Amino acid sequence: MKGMTLSALVVVLTLSACSGARPVLYPNAHLQSVGKEVAEQDIETCKELAESAGAEESTGKAGRVATNTAVGAGAGAASGALGAVISGASAGLGSMVGAASGAVWGLLTGLFHAVAGPSQPNQAYTGFVNRCLQEKGYDVTGWQ
Repeated sequence: MKGMTLSALVVVLTLSACSGARPVLYPNAHLQSVGKEVAEQDIETCKELAESAGAEESTGKAGRVATNTAVGAGAGAASGALGAVISGASAGLGSMVGAASGAVWGLLTGLFHAVAGPSQPNQAYTGFVNRCLQEKGYDVTGWQ
């Protein structure tokens, strides 16, 4: 049962990481003349150009999860050691328990924010794609 739950979590995270934002095009004369299919091809071309120029679409969700986990572990270790000293227990044991619980808390909050948080591409990437699309005759109204 644990393995199945973990597998389901991995699938959800993978799917959420793949569902990125896309540019929203204003229905100007150019879009109406070329149609949605050509516009989608142009969007993909501009996205590929942005990536080949070094602009990355991702916002570094994995890095944020790792940072939240590490910060949670550090805060948990400190609070666990302090709680152990106040209660008269072993500071080492208290910091180990605190670090473990803080790491779990940091991991869970990091995963929640990665899944439920905004999935907007970074600014350099959207700027590149927007300019590419403008040069092709499109008007980008935003990303969603």
